[in-house]
Amino acid sequence: MDIETIYRDYHDKVLNFIRSKVNSPEDAEDICSDVFIKVQNYLGGYDSRKASISTWIFTIARNTVIDFYRTHKTSEEIPEELSSDFEVDSELLNRETLSEIAEAINKLSDEERTVIVLHYYEGLKLREIEARTGLSYGQVKIRHNSALKAMKEFFSKKLPKAVSASYKISEQGITEEEWI
Repeated sequence: MDIETIYRDYHDKVLNFIRSKVNSPEDAEDICSDVFIKVQNYLGGYDSRKASISTWIFTIARNTVIDFYRTHKTSEEIPEELSSDFEVDSELLNRETLSEIAEAINKLSDEERTVIVLHYYEGLKLREIEARTGLSYGQVKIRHNSALKAMKEFFSKKLPKAVSASYKISEQGITEEEWI
């Protein structure tokens, strides 16, 4: 896969992921650019036996967001979802088959489905979903986490090899440098 195809296929997904973790749209754009520079620089070292290309790209994106928070020392906190749910996020958002995602989403409750669609497809932050839906922030987070858990279970039954490989890697704590 060449960098142009990767950029075309993953730019919007990566940008939406970053926007959900960073408050400033300008910072999100800068971080996204940094991600694709890293992807280009390390593409030769990518090993498809270790992870899918999407998991590899989103690992770079996650690590770049963490680096951003470390180096900018702002008063903002690192979002809770970044550390706790990334493995699920990358696995769920990067399935090549949209019909499988649609099938998983259709199994969610109406509130869970709404939170997932607003967060991942419209790029809204959980606080923005709170304002739009009238649910409390705590309820939005609960619906988000329960939806991700349900989707993880759905995919683990449907694609046990891919999910277990991703979790074996994440449990070992592999960093961006080890993936590259």
